[in-house]
Amino acid sequence: MKQPIVDLRSDTVTQPSPEMRRAMAEAEVGDDVFGEDPTVRRLQERVATLLGKEAALFVPSGSMANQTAIRAQTQPGDEIIAHADSHIYHYEAGGPAALSGCSMRLLEGPGGTFDADAVNAALRPKDSHFPQSALIVIENTHNRGGGTCWNLDEIARIREVADAQNLRMHLDGARLMNACVATGHKPPEYTQYFDTVSTCFSKGLGAPVGSVVAGTEATIRRVHRFRKMFGGGMRQAGVIAAAALYAIEHNIDRLADDHANAKRLAEGAARATHISVDPDAVETNIVFLDVDASVTTAAALAEQLRGRGVLMLATGPQRLRAVTHLDVSSDQIDAAIAAICQTADTV
Repeated sequence: MKQPIVDLRSDTVTQPSPEMRRAMAEAEVGDDVFGEDPTVRRLQERVATLLGKEAALFVPSGSMANQTAIRAQTQPGDEIIAHADSHIYHYEAGGPAALSGCSMRLLEGPGGTFDADAVNAALRPKDSHFPQSALIVIENTHNRGGGTCWNLDEIARIREVADAQNLRMHLDGARLMNACVATGHKPPEYTQYFDTVSTCFSKGLGAPVGSVVAGTEATIRRVHRFRKMFGGGMRQAGVIAAAALYAIEHNIDRLADDHANAKRLAEGAARATHISVDPDAVETNIVFLDVDASVTTAAALAEQLRGRGVLMLATGPQRLRAVTHLDVSSDQIDAAIAAICQTADTV
């Protein structure tokens, strides 16, 4: 394989910068299981403030962040209301069922979103025959929805339904900072409506590992217990917490560059034959390219693009996903567009 022109498989492939590595090497550390790592404590306090919550807990991954939040707010036999394309349903190994004993009530809606009316219609009767609705999960931005940002007013309406029915709400904010940069909303404008929030450092923010869960002090104490139960207790974790601190201090505003690159990629790829792309649908850093089924498959096209040094993921029989990030330059976007057009013209 040629040296990759650009790796667009995911924003998880980013490499820590020399400055981030320096921060990691110089981090003050302690035993985090004992609550004694000063860098982890500083990160948790910083993120709790950023998200407008009382407390936060550092965890190894976004999946653990979501799953500990779910476990802390449900009991076996409960039902979780979420979009049919949600990350917690597709990409977390059946965690809600295996780890919390919860079933899923899956809703439809454009771009990974749904509305308050759909939530109302999905609520179970207060009857012993049924699983009990307990938790609403919203993913913002929405991965399988194409990096879409949720409407703030709709979240507020869903919160009203949750309050009326005594349900809790969790925000899967793995790419929350992308939503904030794209919409201009501050994080607390979104997070005020949620009992718990997860956010990830190892995607567009460029850290090598780590996520947080934020919420009330009481809820985060429960999350802490389940982090231990699920095997997420770390020792001298300040080494990686330092990378997360560097990321939130230096890499949030620059997400706008990724969004601009994604839009330009979509506009360029839209000129290719046998590929359909909607540049107007690109809100953040995720682009979907739909391949003409009469010509080839997404997997076959992805393999041909790999031969030209461009890496993408086939997320369906005819769909390719491209994700821009801090390790993709403007020049690399130009090269990727050229490779896409050349490849599509020859299939």
